[in-house]
Amino acid sequence: MEMEQLYKEHSDRVYSYIYLLVRHRECAEDLTQETFYKAYKGLNAFNKQASTATWLLKIARNVTYDYFRRKRVIQFFSFEKEHDLETNALSPESRLEQKEQLSLMYDSLSKLKKDYQEVLLLRKVQECSIQETAYILGWTEAKVKMKMTRALQALKKEFHQKGGLANETT
Repeated sequence: MEMEQLYKEHSDRVYSYIYLLVRHRECAEDLTQETFYKAYKGLNAFNKQASTATWLLKIARNVTYDYFRRKRVIQFFSFEKEHDLETNALSPESRLEQKEQLSLMYDSLSKLKKDYQEVLLLRKVQECSIQETAYILGWTEAKVKMKMTRALQALKKEFHQKGGLANETT
C-alpha cells in the first residue's frame, strides 16, 4: 500500500471528520497531515483488523483528542458553518426553511453529551458502520447501538424543544 495512494483516497474523508471536530480550517489541515504522518509511521503495524478508512479515522480521532488535550479545548462542536445542501430544485422559501431546520439540527446536536455527538457524527455524518464506529471509539458494538439509540432520542428531544420539524431528525 503506497502512502501517496492512501492519501489520495482518504484525505478528504479524514479532513472532513477532523474539521467537524475542531471547526477551524488550518487546524484541520494540520491535524490531517499529522494523521497521515502517524499512519505512515504505523503502516507496517496495520494488521487489517479494520478497513483502511476506519483505521485512518481512528488515528484521526486520536490525533484530534491529543490536540484537544494539548490546547485544553473544551468545546466539542460548534456547528455554525453552512453545509452544502442539494437544494437546486427547491424554491428559495424551501431552501431557506431547509437551511433553518439544518441549523436547528446542528445547534441541537451541539447541546448533546460528547459521547452522543461522537456516535452521531460517525454513524450519520461519516456513515461508518456499527463495527467501524466501535473500532474507532474503542467501544463494543452493543455500546454503539445503545449510545446511538439514546443519542437519537436526545437529539429528537432537543430538536423539538427548539421548534424543529419531526421529520428532520430521522
